[in-house]
Amino acid sequence: MTSPAPAPPAAAAAQSPPPRIGLAGLATMGQNLALNIAEKGFPISVYNRTAAKVDSTLSRAAAEGALPVLGHRDPRDFVLSLARPRTVVLLVQAGPAVDATIDALSPYLDAGDAIVDGGNEWYQNTERRIEQAASRGILYLGMGVSGGEEGARNGPSLMPGGDFQAYSNIKDILEKAAAQTEDGPCVTFVGPGGAGNFVKMVHNGIEYGDMQLIAEAYDVLHRVGGLSNSEIADVFAEWNKGELESFLVEITADIFTVADPLEGSTGGALVDKILDKTGMKGTGKWTVQQAAELAVAAPTIAASLDGRYLSGLKDERVAAASVLEEEGMPVGLLEKINVDKKVLVDRVRQALYSSKVCSYAQGMNLLRAKSVEQGWNLNLAELSRIWKGGCIIRARFLDRIKKAYDRNPELANLIVDREFAREMVQRQGAWRWVVARAVEAGISTPGMSASLSYFDTYRCNRLPANLIQAQRDLFGAHTYERIDRPGSFHTEWTKLAREVSCAVCT
Repeated sequence: MTSPAPAPPAAAAAQSPPPRIGLAGLATMGQNLALNIAEKGFPISVYNRTAAKVDSTLSRAAAEGALPVLGHRDPRDFVLSLARPRTVVLLVQAGPAVDATIDALSPYLDAGDAIVDGGNEWYQNTERRIEQAASRGILYLGMGVSGGEEGARNGPSLMPGGDFQAYSNIKDILEKAAAQTEDGPCVTFVGPGGAGNFVKMVHNGIEYGDMQLIAEAYDVLHRVGGLSNSEIADVFAEWNKGELESFLVEITADIFTVADPLEGSTGGALVDKILDKTGMKGTGKWTVQQAAELAVAAPTIAASLDGRYLSGLKDERVAAASVLEEEGMPVGLLEKINVDKKVLVDRVRQALYSSKVCSYAQGMNLLRAKSVEQGWNLNLAELSRIWKGGCIIRARFLDRIKKAYDRNPELANLIVDREFAREMVQRQGAWRWVVARAVEAGISTPGMSASLSYFDTYRCNRLPANLIQAQRDLFGAHTYERIDRPGSFHTEWTKLAREVSCAVCT
C-alpha cells in the first residue's frame, strides 16, 4: 500500500523563493535579530534545538506584522530550506555550544555555503573554526553584534570579520538590518580572521570603562553633593543633551526615575534596592589580558574590571568596614566637602568627559596594536562610524573620534588630536578637583583616577622610569640606555656604591 501523497503547499508559499539566510539559536538576541531581518523584507528560516523557541518566534512573527519567518525543528530541514549559497547565522552561547551547533548543521552544508557566528566569541576560536570550515569549502564569519535585545530587534551595530565572500553574500541584508545613521548603516567588513570578534571584545572593554565612570560620577554626586535620585536623573538627562550624549547616559537618567515595582516593598527607588555586586561575562577580562600581552596601557578598562571583582566581595567589604571602623575610620565620608551643587555637577561632567576620552583612547590603541600584530589593517575611523548607532557605547563624540582618525589614520593617541587635546586641557582643572575631593572624602573613583594618571603619564616627557631601569640593571644586569649617547650599558652598582661608602668612611 502506497503512502498518500503530501498535501500541495499553499500557492503563496510555492511562489515565494527560498530564504537566502537562516538563523539558529532563538534565545532573546537570536529571536530579535531574526525578526529584524524579516521585517526588512528578507525571508528567513529559523531553527532551535528546543522546539518551544521556534514556536514562540513564529508567534511573534505573526503578531508583529506577519513577518516572513519559516520555522524548522530539524537541522537538516532547516539547512536545506535555504537557497544556495546558504548563509546560516548562529546566535548561541560562545564556546562548546557553537562547536556543537556547527557539528549539527555542517553535514548538510555544501561548498560555498557560509556560517556566521554572532556571539561574543574568543577570536582565536573563530580563527580555528575558519580553518576547519575552509577544509570543507565552507565560508566563515565571526560577527560582533552590539545593542542588546533592543538593538537586535531594531538595528544593532554589526562587526563581521573573516571570509570577505561570506560577507559579500549577505552584505545587503546586514546593511538593512543594522542601525542607520546619517553616515550610513552601522556595519562594515572589519577584517580577516578573528578581527570581528576582537573588535567586539574591545568594544565591550570600552563599555566596561564607560559604565564604571558613570557609576563613579553618580557616587560623587550623591555622596559629596547629596543629590537625590530625582536630581541625579535630571542631571544625567541634561548631560545627555550635550557632549556626553550617549546610550549609557540616557539609560542612566531613566534608571533613577524608576520606583520599586515589587508588590509589598517599602517603596523608594528601585536602584537603591539592587545589591552592589556587578556581574560579567568575560569580554572585559579578555580585553585587559590582551592589553597586557600587547604592552598597551589600558588602566581605565583595567580599573573597571577590578571594580567588578571588588564589588563581588560584598561580605568581605562589609566585614572590612566594620574592622576599620573599630580602629577609628568612619564608614561614611572621611571629610565633608562644601561645594555648591551646580558647581559640583559641572565639574563632575568635565571629569566624566575627560575620563571617557582616555577610556576610548586606550581601546583604540589596543585595536591598532592587534591590527599591526595580525596584519588586519583595521580602519579605526570606520569602526568609530559603525559604533555611532545601535551599540551600547554609541555616543555623540564618536563622530569626533571618527573625524580625528580621518584627519590622521596614524594618530598615536586621541589625547594628542588637536581638538581633543584642547578639550582635555580646558577640563583638566575640574577633573583634578573631582578626583582630589573624592580622595579627601574617601570615595573610591578608580576609573577617573586611572584615567587622570594615564593622562598625566602620557603627557610627561620625563618619567621616574630611569630609577626602575637602574634597579633592574643592579639586580638582574638588564642594562640600560643613556640620554647622552647611544648603546646599552651595564654598571656594577653595588660595587660602586660600596666604594663611595668606604670613601666617605675614610
